[in-house]
Amino acid sequence: MSTVGAIIAKLRKEKEVGQKELAVLLNMSVATISNYEKGVHSPDLSTICKLADYFQVTTDYLLGRTSYRCAPEILDDYLISDFTINNIVNTLLSLSPEARSAVIHYANYMKDMQDIPDIQSK
Repeated sequence: MSTVGAIIAKLRKEKEVGQKELAVLLNMSVATISNYEKGVHSPDLSTICKLADYFQVTTDYLLGRTSYRCAPEILDDYLISDFTINNIVNTLLSLSPEARSAVIHYANYMKDMQDIPDIQSK
């Protein structure tokens, strides 16, 4: 499991933001950012939320509790006209393990089928 500081440093580097720029954005000192990244201090709850919002990750990701990085807002995105990602996930979770497996196998089959050139259109 990664430390909060290591995750902050990784996200900051991915976003190509310096410690000084991040400190200005969060209204804190460069030393505070540096101490977070070195593990000398840990950010408080309010700062964790600000960092998660800035880097567009979940607080659980920032805390090293999950590898799921996407911001929670993505769950409200529509995959089709009347189904959000959240609806799809909840539907899958309501299925039996066997039914979930069948859905995943079918989805992978459909993905593979769309990669095959349509012979009839030639």
